[in-house]
Amino acid sequence: MRRKDREITNQAEIEAVLKKAFVCHLGLADGDQPYVVPMNYGYEDGHIYLHGADEGKKIDILKKNDKVCFEMELFQSEIIKGGDQPCDWGTAFRSVIGFGTAKLLENVEDKTRALNVILKAHDDRSFTFPEEMLKMTAVIDITIREMTGKVAHD
Repeated sequence: MRRKDREITNQAEIEAVLKKAFVCHLGLADGDQPYVVPMNYGYEDGHIYLHGADEGKKIDILKKNDKVCFEMELFQSEIIKGGDQPCDWGTAFRSVIGFGTAKLLENVEDKTRALNVILKAHDDRSFTFPEEMLKMTAVIDITIREMTGKVAHD
């Protein structure tokens, strides 16, 4: 990281961003073409869980290349004006960027557990899901290999 003064090194602070942000920007490599898709997600114990349709571009790419990049951020909406010139302005944010390996979960128990991790950010209950729905739902488990955090104007 170029700006070491903005690096978040505390793992608990990095995980706090992962637990509070709403959208995961998932980066995939389709041959020599990058592909990024915003997704709802859940985080627990070094894993990011995503869900969606069991077919489509991201699933096709993941089946060919399981290496992924991810990014989540928490932004404050106002611009911080540190002076009269726009070069002195900035935004207040915390962000996490990381890399990992993705796999598609196959069995009902693993899918149900991962979907409940995703829902935990919005509701404290545990849910059961109809087996037919689970068959049509792709659930992605990303094992995090590395990640870094960044903060500005905190």
